Amino acid sequence: MKKFSFPSAQTILILIAGFVTLLTWIVPAGKYDNLAYNSTNKTFTKTSLDNSVELPATQATLDSLDIKIPIKKFTNGDIYKPIGIPNTYKELDSKPQGLAAFLKSPIKGIIAASEVIFLVLIIGGLIGIMNLTGAFDAGISWMAKTLKGREYILIILVTSLVAAGGTTFGLSEETMAFYPILIPVFLAARYDAMVGLSCIFLGSSIGSMCSTTNPFATIIASDSAGINWTDGLENRAIMLAVCLTITILYILRYAKRVKADPSRSIVFNQKDAIETQFGLSKMNASIKFTHRMRIILLIFSLCFVVMIIGVSMLDWWFVEMTATFLVGAVIIGFIARIKESVFIEAFAKGAGELLSVAFIVGIARGITILMEDGLISDTILYHASHITEGMSKGIFTNIMLFIYGGLSFFMPSSSGMAVLTMPIMAPLADTVNIGREIIVDCYQYGLGLFYLINPTGLILAALAIVKIGFNKWLKFIMPLFLILLITTMLLLTISVY
Repeated sequence: MKKFSFPSAQTILILIAGFVTLLTWIVPAGKYDNLAYNSTNKTFTKTSLDNSVELPATQATLDSLDIKIPIKKFTNGDIYKPIGIPNTYKELDSKPQGLAAFLKSPIKGIIAASEVIFLVLIIGGLIGIMNLTGAFDAGISWMAKTLKGREYILIILVTSLVAAGGTTFGLSEETMAFYPILIPVFLAARYDAMVGLSCIFLGSSIGSMCSTTNPFATIIASDSAGINWTDGLENRAIMLAVCLTITILYILRYAKRVKADPSRSIVFNQKDAIETQFGLSKMNASIKFTHRMRIILLIFSLCFVVMIIGVSMLDWWFVEMTATFLVGAVIIGFIARIKESVFIEAFAKGAGELLSVAFIVGIARGITILMEDGLISDTILYHASHITEGMSKGIFTNIMLFIYGGLSFFMPSSSGMAVLTMPIMAPLADTVNIGREIIVDCYQYGLGLFYLINPTGLILAALAIVKIGFNKWLKFIMPLFLILLITTMLLLTISVY
């Protein structure tokens, strides 16, 4: 028999899309009514099935709908997406998605995820220009010499900094820009690609999982639960410190093993191919690091600094981020004195190398569209909210953790999950006499933990950049996943007693 070959990321997502299509034939259709605030005319719009009515934007309106959220959360812009209205779930006529919907879902997903896709492609073009200048090779060679004997600092620094971005402003999709830049640095430090991948992905994941001030998770979820975002902040800060420490120690242990014996690397059979992909095999260790190259690397680094400042302080989103990298590429082209025709060719080639990643992002978004069109997301939420009836608070909290982990497969968006589920789930805390901040914690930890292995999240796109199979990632991550899961369950249980 021929050796089994694990399917590619694209094939895995297509199979999942097929599974979700089948679910729309099995899971009953249903939907909650939702409520949206109109900032222009200062009213609420209540949408129920095919009917929409305008209501006065008052606390009395919210109380009449059993929404325990202060009116100011809507009027000051904290809650800017439609929220689900408790106790309004209705079963609808089944809306199964057929073969045509399945075939069109990747195209719809690519269109819906166009902002993320263009960010990925423009970053690819920038990387192509950087490779043409030779500044990457020179900078990596210099860094390898500088960190010799202290390469472990790189692991601690990168993981901690990315986690800081995740916990404060939700650094997630933006990390797609980091893989092509930082993976060669880790390779030059005589680690394998899995070390670099894990530092970036796990740093972002753990930071977002234990969000402290992240507006797309903690703040919007707390607002939707009707509490202040500072409620439970101490617990989340402790969780961040514990989980980040465990994660860094886990990566360090693996990295030390790989450095001592490269054959123990999970991706050892891809070593030569990965080094060739990132230009390490042909890198000249004696390449001269000129002043021009230093300026190019400075401009390149400033692109990320500007992006982070824009996202965290200036309400930037994908259009502004993409424009930043495009402008950076043009400036670098001028500094490096690259001819216009050569610039276009190198930029297009760089973008083309990340095209497969763009398709993965689009196919994943198409799965969400299938569930929305099939009207099964709210049904899954409705039945999940009834599982916890009559439980003790310790068991209740841990079951909620797993419920949110399961929901993350169908709703990988943190902000989307928050506004859809919090008005439904948060009142359940009152029935077992615990604070609603515990539900926010369960939402964050469940979403964050299962994000590590959730194929409908960003992991497949990240793996595609490095060309590492999902099976190899699971082999690497599962021991850490189980350690973090047990730690989270233990700390959650302590927090409610």
